[in-house]
Amino acid sequence: MKNIFSTRAGIIVVGAVIGIGAALLQYFGNPPNMGICVACFERDIAGALGFHRADVVQYLRPEIMGFVLGAFVAALIAGEYKPRGGSSPLIRFFLGIFAMMGALVFLGCPWRTLLRLAGGDGNAILGIVGLVVGIFIGVLFLKNGYSLGRSHAQRKASGWVFPALMLCLFLLLVFQVSFTPGGPIFFSAKGPGSQHAPILFSIAAGLIIGAIAQRSRFCTMGAFRDVILIKDFHLISGVAALLIFAFATNMVLGQFKPGFEGQPVAHTQHIWNFLGMVLSGLAFVLAGGCPGRQLFLSGEGDMDAAIFATGMIVGAGIAHNFAMASSPKGIGAFGPAAVIIGFLFCLIIGFTQRDKISA
Repeated sequence: MKNIFSTRAGIIVVGAVIGIGAALLQYFGNPPNMGICVACFERDIAGALGFHRADVVQYLRPEIMGFVLGAFVAALIAGEYKPRGGSSPLIRFFLGIFAMMGALVFLGCPWRTLLRLAGGDGNAILGIVGLVVGIFIGVLFLKNGYSLGRSHAQRKASGWVFPALMLCLFLLLVFQVSFTPGGPIFFSAKGPGSQHAPILFSIAAGLIIGAIAQRSRFCTMGAFRDVILIKDFHLISGVAALLIFAFATNMVLGQFKPGFEGQPVAHTQHIWNFLGMVLSGLAFVLAGGCPGRQLFLSGEGDMDAAIFATGMIVGAGIAHNFAMASSPKGIGAFGPAAVIIGFLFCLIIGFTQRDKISA
């Protein structure tokens, strides 16, 4: 049976569903210009688990669980559930940490960068440019033989671990479990963490997006990489659809508010908006996928992708505990240091993990 989501029309439909779904999630309660943000939502999960104590960003986001579980079910049905791993897992873990640090300096993942622009946030322009620059640097490493090595087939049950974790987190959310007086599990009473769509709507959106994104191989990083590396515009058509349909839906719902100042969960320190996403874009290329794609891969049994996603969650805790994350007031005190260290790490990995050396 033909996979319709792998066609050009299919990838456009997937992008449209994500764009419309994100705008609707915002309309029904998710934070403004943050209907879907993998980095922000993983940060909220880290906070809910007590990995950091920034009380305005603590919530078990069901969209993240839905992405993994939807991809898991879709992969099982399509016969694409293939547990694998062992491709430089520790490096991938640290790439996840630094990808998150870059994203939290900017305040958003690639999806939220597009959604911020679709909502009128001009600061997102610097984020998009930075993302493309980071991907371009990563492509240069790819052209010169960069590789983290091959993954290897694993036992079937091994691939269940990450989806099982997501299911457990969802049950903790549904039953509002508290392990000690005052938490965890923590739930924000104010700020972005307190803003969320109804659980059933959020998990349904996550499951649908996870399933169709797994079938389509949707990836924002991969889209720009393919254009730069091989002049392939297949994936980028889905990314364009996400932006266009999110913008159109925001216009219909009255959620489009253009400008630079006073944008929700955003700051105007443009150099760090740019550099934060350069770091994230580079880390995504070196790890082989944007944060959304890593979750979809995790669902189909890729344990290396699951390690990257885990690294992002841990990175969120580090970023907030050590004053590296930005806020609407501006970048954190140690945000610049995190970006510089992240660049150094990625450059060292890029230069040392090569199968061949260019002449």
